[in-house]
Amino acid sequence: MSSARCGRRRLSAVPTIIGLALLTAHISAQSDRAKLTTAFAEIDRLFTEFATQSHVPGAAWGIVVDGELAHAGATGFRDVASKSPVDADTVFRIASMTKSFTAMSILKLRDEGKLSLDDPAERYVPELKGLKYPTSDSPRITVRHLLSHAEGFPEDNPWGDRQLARTDDELSQMLRGGIPFSNAPGLAYEYSNYGFAILGRVVSNVSGQRYDDYVAANILRPLGMTSTTLEASKVAPDRLAHGYRWEDNQWKDEPLLPHGAFGSMGGMLTSVRDLSRYVGAFLSAWPPRDGPETAPIRRASLREMQQVWRPAPAAVTRTASGAIQLNSGGYAFGLRVTQSCAFEHIVAHSGGLPGFGSVMQWLPEYGVGIVAFGNLTYTGWGRVTNSAFDALAKTGGLKPRMPQPSPALIAARDKVSRLVDRWDDEVADDIAAENLFMDVSKDRRRADIERVRAPLGACTAPAAFDFVGNALRGGWTMSCERGKILTIVTLAPTMPPKVQSLRVILAPSDAPRSDDACR
Repeated sequence: MSSARCGRRRLSAVPTIIGLALLTAHISAQSDRAKLTTAFAEIDRLFTEFATQSHVPGAAWGIVVDGELAHAGATGFRDVASKSPVDADTVFRIASMTKSFTAMSILKLRDEGKLSLDDPAERYVPELKGLKYPTSDSPRITVRHLLSHAEGFPEDNPWGDRQLARTDDELSQMLRGGIPFSNAPGLAYEYSNYGFAILGRVVSNVSGQRYDDYVAANILRPLGMTSTTLEASKVAPDRLAHGYRWEDNQWKDEPLLPHGAFGSMGGMLTSVRDLSRYVGAFLSAWPPRDGPETAPIRRASLREMQQVWRPAPAAVTRTASGAIQLNSGGYAFGLRVTQSCAFEHIVAHSGGLPGFGSVMQWLPEYGVGIVAFGNLTYTGWGRVTNSAFDALAKTGGLKPRMPQPSPALIAARDKVSRLVDRWDDEVADDIAAENLFMDVSKDRRRADIERVRAPLGACTAPAAFDFVGNALRGGWTMSCERGKILTIVTLAPTMPPKVQSLRVILAPSDAPRSDDACR
């Protein structure tokens, strides 16, 4: 794969001018909505063509930018018989995307001190105490194991799809009867609907409320998700999408399964407008910052939900253009997290049940997400959604949100800029961590910096960073009389933080060779 396709690189992995040019091509504080809107017509075309080619009776999709539904599209029918059209308020079943609501409920209970993720699950679901583990050295299943599909149960698609209507008593009876293990707990990733049904029981037993009542009170209502429910009977008939399968060259009805004890793994119904609010809540957790918390859970917990907790095998796929791409990642808490050559942090979950297929996918560092629903059994939105993100990227408006620089990094920028323009031993000693002049002597650093700066004349210190890798790492461009200088620093883990790494080079557009860098 080409380096251009691999997109963003971390600063620590960029040793050359070429790498720095790739990095600086992506610096920005905010995605540009005006540019992104130019891709909306193309995205509508992509989704509409996919729905037609895949025999999807009706589909709806939305683009979320900085927490808001920036665009919605729809095609086809929510009800084939009446030819009732789909719109942004049509309610679809979203199947396994429900798992993130369950995970969010667990983390809310954790934040309130009512459980620990590392508690044995049998503490909250006593029926699990009778489980026969596969080996004598198997650990007891924990809440964390269940959240990340690491409890050791066998993969259970499509068996799990047909369990939604199980009653609470039936689930208890199933648990008492035992569950076979495909792995020892904590050893491997294996997708388990059963495990998330158990988490629904944890939510109910710990909170003292029915699972659906707890989710409604603590997630749906605080986010204003008034069209979202676990009970299809609560959806107005003129807004409900009917489910279908394509068979014998015709659409055949798939009856909606009622909500039951397995609803916490896949029973939710929602609309594009509602789910956009939910995706917006996850995007709002970036970047980490000061300020008041807002519902439904703490920003730190939302970010925790979007980190890999159980790695899954990497996969090689093809993009819509036919390019080969490596995707790696794993399962977070009720969400999947992957990394591709285009983006280093992709959060998503799909959902599939008889009659329906859906997806939600977003880029935390860019503040942009996409949701899509279809009323065809196991509608697979993955490839077209990736194509939609490619279309957004081509506009030039899809840019990462920078972390906030610390006061120490701002101070280091100002002092190092003074040092670059006019060397001063006192300033050099003031900014240097103990390793800086041990790694490269002070005299050599001074000579290397002056070799870069001298041909350019006097330089002006900037008022802002070009990029911020994190609170203690950043880079900025100094404008000089005859060119520009790029300066990059990393601060040490000391108090106060001092400069442990310093790079002063010609700005990439002015740099003819990679050996012009001084380190």
